[in-house]
Amino acid sequence: MTNRAVFLDRDGTMAIDVHYCRRPEDFHLFPETAKAIMILKAQGFKVIVITNQSGIGRGYFTEQTLAEIHRKMTDDLAKENVTIDAIYYCPHHPDDNCDCRKPRPALILRAAKDFDIDLRRSYMVGDMPLDINLGKAAGCRTVLVANHITDKSLKPDAVAGDIYQAAQTILEIESRNA
Repeated sequence: MTNRAVFLDRDGTMAIDVHYCRRPEDFHLFPETAKAIMILKAQGFKVIVITNQSGIGRGYFTEQTLAEIHRKMTDDLAKENVTIDAIYYCPHHPDDNCDCRKPRPALILRAAKDFDIDLRRSYMVGDMPLDINLGKAAGCRTVLVANHITDKSLKPDAVAGDIYQAAQTILEIESRNA
């Protein structure tokens, strides 16, 4: 395992959280997302999106629609000369009891295998407790994107106000551990 990665939650972390985003035109990245990804990639991290998309399992939209939304996301990033390495998503309904729905670690474990990633040297960044629990289950460090922690039992490695601050925090942690 030679690569490091930053796994990013999509909705609420990289982009405005639109309840069951069903159309590409409703998808909007936060202004600082591209810059955050750019600095992580410049430090040699793979950047991989990990997202639950139960709207597919609920019948709200199709995998084709999700592909169009993700194409808009990658196109918007490309306009700022930024790329992500991959997108892994769970299409299942929560009642399906699948192993790929966050906080279960199957998506990260698959990405780690696909990209030869050392999970102990990697990070999960997200805005929900399930993102932090996913990172911990996979053996990653975790950064919660939030203004404060409401669940005192949640123990992320760091807390940041937005995705750009999360990227800066990761670089600070890395420089302390170098």
